[in-house]
Amino acid sequence: MEEIYRQLGISKKVFQYGQEVEALLESRFSEIDRNAEYNQLKVLKAMQAHKVSAECFMGSSGYGYNDLGRDTLEEVYAHCFCGEAALVRPQITCGTHALALALLSNLRPGDELLSPVGKPYDTLEEVIGIRPSQGSLAEYGITYRQVDLLEDGGFDYEGIKKAMNARTKLVAIQRSKGYQTRPTLSVERIGELIRFVKSIHPGVICMVDNCYGEFVEKREPLEAGADLMVGSLIKNPGGGLAPVGGYIAGKKECVENAAYRLTSPGLGKEVGASLGITQSFYQGLFLAPTVVAGALKGAVFAANIYESLGFPVVPNSTESRHDIIQAVTLKSPEALVAFCKGIQAAAPVDSHVTPEPWAMPGYDDDVIMAAGAFVQGSSIELSADGPLRPPYAVYFQGGLTWYHAKLGILMSLQKLYEAGLADW
Repeated sequence: MEEIYRQLGISKKVFQYGQEVEALLESRFSEIDRNAEYNQLKVLKAMQAHKVSAECFMGSSGYGYNDLGRDTLEEVYAHCFCGEAALVRPQITCGTHALALALLSNLRPGDELLSPVGKPYDTLEEVIGIRPSQGSLAEYGITYRQVDLLEDGGFDYEGIKKAMNARTKLVAIQRSKGYQTRPTLSVERIGELIRFVKSIHPGVICMVDNCYGEFVEKREPLEAGADLMVGSLIKNPGGGLAPVGGYIAGKKECVENAAYRLTSPGLGKEVGASLGITQSFYQGLFLAPTVVAGALKGAVFAANIYESLGFPVVPNSTESRHDIIQAVTLKSPEALVAFCKGIQAAAPVDSHVTPEPWAMPGYDDDVIMAAGAFVQGSSIELSADGPLRPPYAVYFQGGLTWYHAKLGILMSLQKLYEAGLADW
């Protein structure tokens, strides 16, 4: 084993250190496997309940009328995530698009959007209009308020109560940390926040950005009272096989609003060709629980490796997991770049490419991204990224298998070690 790692560029010192850390994680990995087994059976039950058949894999073109596979898949998603309805489409291009679709379809001029968990992910700033952009919510007369989390990561209940008013129509709860080092929200904590919000304003729509969170726990946010749950198929639920797409699940009225916005008033969910990729959506969803388990093991391994070397990590090495992302504060731009170079070097695709920071669309700072993926930008596959701004945190996620995630972390450590930026 040491020899094959050596052939891939991992030195004896780094390999042995990784083996020592891995040996301490047996009980954590067993817990992850038990959770994956539960979620695997949950997906299987949903597919059986809706009689998924070989006919579901036949694609449609043109208008996509009467697409059995598309319609059945949406029933499976709704069942699996405990929603009344779901919209699962290749025409949804990414997670940001899915979120924008949910917001723009369920808010009207004069309404107000509230984030009770602080600053949203960078790409949503232009959707909301925090940074001016064409077609933003602000251009439609939809206002925005934000209540930051407390210093300890808790909810500012008093601040949320003051911020809510008669115009508050939708409360957006971002489960994952984005480019912040705050804790990811558990489904239990999301439920507590939703209950508080509903006690003040029962009619408000509670939407959860569930990107990176699917199948990490046994429950999903809809089971904790959310009205809408939104995510990307090139993250957890696509299982690494979905080549594109996003989903919106939850209350029927809210999902239908999104469908009419995605296509056209009067058309809604009735149109939208599946273009022959439906089987990848089904098979990816079926594999997603075990793929997510591999990514979670990689995140736990990364936390234990880097925390023991003195780097601040969120979550820490012992905390429970509520998404697949591991944040590591590397303290310098050189270390951030070296880490990402290691992840890229461990990739099955484009391992020979050197990632460099650049001005990515939708971001305010230069961002470095490492992702040698089979599907471009697929962050359920081994990837790492971060903005070049203090405290120079990197956000590591993915790995279609635990073994690939392990190699990626060891390679990131190898690059830091070679650059004199980490030692033990």
